Amino acid sequence: MMKDFLPVCKEDMEARGWDEVDFAYVIGDAYVDHPSFGHAIISRVLEANNYRVGIISQPDWKNRKSIDIYGKPRLGFIISAGNMDSMVNHYTVSKKRRHNDAYTPGGVYGKRPDYATVVYGNLIRQTYKDVPIIIGGIEASLRRLAHYDYWSDTLKRSVLLDSGADLLLYGMGERSIVEVADALDSGLDIRDITFIPGTVYKTKSLESVYDAITLPSFNELKENRRKYAESFYIQYMNTDPFSGRRMVEKYGEHLYVVQNPASKPLTTAEMDRVYGLNYMRTYHPSYEAAGGVPAIEEIKFSLVSNRGCFGGCSFCALTFHQGRIIQTRSHESIINEAKAFTWDSDFKGYIHDVGGPTANFRHPSCRKQLTKGVCKNKQCLFPEPCKNLYVDHQDYLELLRKLRELPGVKKVFIRSGIRFDYVNADPDPTFLKELCEYHVSGQLKVAPEHVADPVLKRMGKPGNRVYRKFVQDYQRMNERLGKKQYLVPYLMSSHPGSTMKEAIALAEYLRDLGYMPEQVQDFYPTPSTLSTCMYYTGLDPRTMEPVYVPKNPHEKAMQRALIQYRNPKNYELVREALESAHRTDLIGYDKKCLIRPRRGETVKKEEHRPVKKKAIRNIHKKKKK
Repeated sequence: MMKDFLPVCKEDMEARGWDEVDFAYVIGDAYVDHPSFGHAIISRVLEANNYRVGIISQPDWKNRKSIDIYGKPRLGFIISAGNMDSMVNHYTVSKKRRHNDAYTPGGVYGKRPDYATVVYGNLIRQTYKDVPIIIGGIEASLRRLAHYDYWSDTLKRSVLLDSGADLLLYGMGERSIVEVADALDSGLDIRDITFIPGTVYKTKSLESVYDAITLPSFNELKENRRKYAESFYIQYMNTDPFSGRRMVEKYGEHLYVVQNPASKPLTTAEMDRVYGLNYMRTYHPSYEAAGGVPAIEEIKFSLVSNRGCFGGCSFCALTFHQGRIIQTRSHESIINEAKAFTWDSDFKGYIHDVGGPTANFRHPSCRKQLTKGVCKNKQCLFPEPCKNLYVDHQDYLELLRKLRELPGVKKVFIRSGIRFDYVNADPDPTFLKELCEYHVSGQLKVAPEHVADPVLKRMGKPGNRVYRKFVQDYQRMNERLGKKQYLVPYLMSSHPGSTMKEAIALAEYLRDLGYMPEQVQDFYPTPSTLSTCMYYTGLDPRTMEPVYVPKNPHEKAMQRALIQYRNPKNYELVREALESAHRTDLIGYDKKCLIRPRRGETVKKEEHRPVKKKAIRNIHKKKKK
């Protein structure tokens, strides 16, 4: 098998001696043949199974000819919006247009459409009425059933329907794409491919659908947000490949969307094969003139060691996409990839990361998961570590030690993030010691996200005492090693459950810490997360308890400003927030104060009282008047 980039034009196809492609793969990203890009993995997996794939990268969605460069593919079209949801790629949380796109040559913005999966699908369907269309990638995966769309502030149908596609592949897709390709190659009609795990299909009748949970219909979901919360939680409890059930969502009288159970996790041998395919490990050379593809910089010398996450953060969509069962590559596979780095002229001796969604997860959270699946209504780490949690960093430590010893490797960083609560649960301090000694360069980024327990509860994160313990252990370990290294906490404002009281508590924590973050992440309601469901419905789907949701843009700006209260530009917002929450005791010259009074002003100190949500709403009403 020749090692080269896959065809990107008809001339490339003919140079390989092909008269047609089996699959034309339409992608919203630039073509980067690296295993950190979903389109690279899927296309190389198909190639390894003797299918001919041609890439159509960032086609002009206003021109039908842009998807016709290979002619009609033998088996069908595959569509992926890219490594990110196209709307997240295009817009900030305040719904403002971004100015660049790291997944486009030269970082140029605007080379893909909004709702790219839908636009590409309809573009193909206008040209080819009967060709099979398969959609996948993160955008399709997280929009596979009815979902709340933050950018339009509406409940949208399954993307399978709006895109005009025949089949949707959710999750990582290596197993399901080969099964679909084999079924098409055997002569099966795409409409008859209804049996493959990890797929979603549409049907006019439920006669052949068995053992399925019937979710509320789309009309019911639109009319009743509580129904949506209930439906979402049923989906959440059925993401596991071992225990998850088939689910049906009704659209009108004679249209149903059916989600099959998830694909089984890859074994270590299968993961090794996937990451050992003939990747060129860089972007297509045609992009050199534009300056390359910026996204390659962070991942070129990084190593993926695992998939999946049993952390269960409410604002993260990993449960719906990669799942909660950890899948790992072998040491040999990872070491071989690292050795290849040392032959690259751009490699300076620094491996940027060794990890995945959570770096220090290298095995399933308990021994039963690979046969019985994860618990439906319990989390492994939240609110407390499960008594069956298998805590052991030994395998990860051995991997890191082998990487450190490689000739030509100067430093091995861990940047994809560690779960500090999992570190706390390990009675053996060896991992923390070696982390501080070898894998931190001055600062370690961690993600407590907040300090107020009512917010952390909604986030699915451990209580603040857990983070405080980790901070103490980290500081003591660095003192013992004679190192001056710091923690940089990732923090989130305006998450469901955060009133002004909790926002001020976070500001006070930062004051006591003597730290003001340069950047603040405002909660972003992306599809298929528990937090987004709370944002849309005002209910926690796990308990159906009402949840306070800061939605007013001005209140969100105040909560964000409180985290950066030292910035003079935020003075008026911080002051307004403190006054609305009756916390003028934090305006003054005392060391406990967040801001000073205006020049010549005498501030009347109020007794510290709990925040009143009604008072905040009244302020907004006065502003509108």
